[in-house]
Amino acid sequence: MISSQLMADATAWVNFFDPTYSLPSLYTPQSLLAAAATNEAESSSLILAGVLLSLVVIYFASKVGGELCARINLPPVLGELVGGVVVGVSALHLLVFPEGGAGGTDSLIINILQATAGLSPDSALSVFQAQSEVISVLAELGVVILLFEIGLESDLQELIRVGPQAAVVAVVGVVVPFAAGTAGLIYLFGIPVVPAIFAGAALTATSIGITAKVLAEIGRLSSKEGQIIIGAAVLDDVLGIIVLAVVASLAKTGEIVISNVIYLIISASVFLVGSILIGRFLGPYFVALVNQMKTRGQLLLTALIFAFLLSYVAAAIQLEAILGAFAAGLVLAETDKRRDLEEQVIPVADILVPIFFVTVGAKTDLGVLNPAIPSNREGLILAIFLIVVAIIGKVVTGLSVFGQPGINRLAIGVGMIPRGEVGLVFAGVGSASGALTESTEAAIIMMVILTTFIAPPLLRLVFQESESDTTSSEESV
Repeated sequence: MISSQLMADATAWVNFFDPTYSLPSLYTPQSLLAAAATNEAESSSLILAGVLLSLVVIYFASKVGGELCARINLPPVLGELVGGVVVGVSALHLLVFPEGGAGGTDSLIINILQATAGLSPDSALSVFQAQSEVISVLAELGVVILLFEIGLESDLQELIRVGPQAAVVAVVGVVVPFAAGTAGLIYLFGIPVVPAIFAGAALTATSIGITAKVLAEIGRLSSKEGQIIIGAAVLDDVLGIIVLAVVASLAKTGEIVISNVIYLIISASVFLVGSILIGRFLGPYFVALVNQMKTRGQLLLTALIFAFLLSYVAAAIQLEAILGAFAAGLVLAETDKRRDLEEQVIPVADILVPIFFVTVGAKTDLGVLNPAIPSNREGLILAIFLIVVAIIGKVVTGLSVFGQPGINRLAIGVGMIPRGEVGLVFAGVGSASGALTESTEAAIIMMVILTTFIAPPLLRLVFQESESDTTSSEESV
């Protein structure tokens, strides 16, 4: 019995090493493909679960934060940013992103999926990366919709009328902080030239999304001050893209490529002017097309096609997609469908825009503010300098407004303060290129955080003071 068993085992081993031997049916190529397809289907399902759970967190944080701020007379957008900080990398780690150095195990949402949905540790990283990418794309889509909505609520004629003032405000808002920040870092702190230029460039940005949202919330978007701020912020975006391209090229090659700078200036100018002129020509055809449609959502979807098309063109020529969305809103605001379109865009904005603001807050790491960590101390000193320059460099832009008696110049300067996601882009590009030291990068991030958070309440405050001054002067008369 034993000898026959040994013989059988030996025969099995010989057959195993025979080239013609085939694996059991469990391991056939078809079975392996089926198993791979099953794993892919499970991963897709878990990615969707992670995205849905992330959206629950985002909407909950945005509503709680927004409601709390609204009840203490602060802009709700500030509450959305604070809510993002609470659920993000600074506190609860519910919403974290790979670009911040986080891994799958750092995300509480991924841990919840492992505990409740059967997510395996091997698949955790891929699911985390895919889920984070989806949320980031939705956030970018949110800011596109926000700028489209802002464009709809803006007055193109008023923007053209205040264009010269907005251009002066934008140029001053780029030149003053850039020159003061770069020179100060080089001569006061001994920072090398390239990192100093990168930090100075980060000071030039203005977050049009945050400022525009606050102006809309306090009913000042269509005011003369609001239109100058929006026009200047749009030009700031264009100038910021050019500055970023220049300093990124400087960091990579050590020299500025003049042809790239000229290309960006020409493409930005042609795009903004051309899209508005072509759009105004096509406006009547847009209205006629919508009037002939019989299906549901004809106005909203046709408008979004136009907005997304202009956004794509802007991105394709190395500009910001939000510029295309803003231009589309300006053009459609000139049509007879403006009021209907404003009403129909609101629900879409309510779904997507909070994702953008909560994500901005979630990505900001307040750990860089901790002075107990020795490596943060140098960054704190640099940050204090950058914050002072960032605030003063934008506030003085209000003084550059000319030919506008009685205008609230302080409100214009304060409206240009927030850097938001635009400043973080500068920090990210500088870090990726190796041009920034850890302390300089931390200082830029702290500057972005503080200017983003103090601008909304300050903007509301300066407008309230302006209203009270006007009321008291009328009463005295």
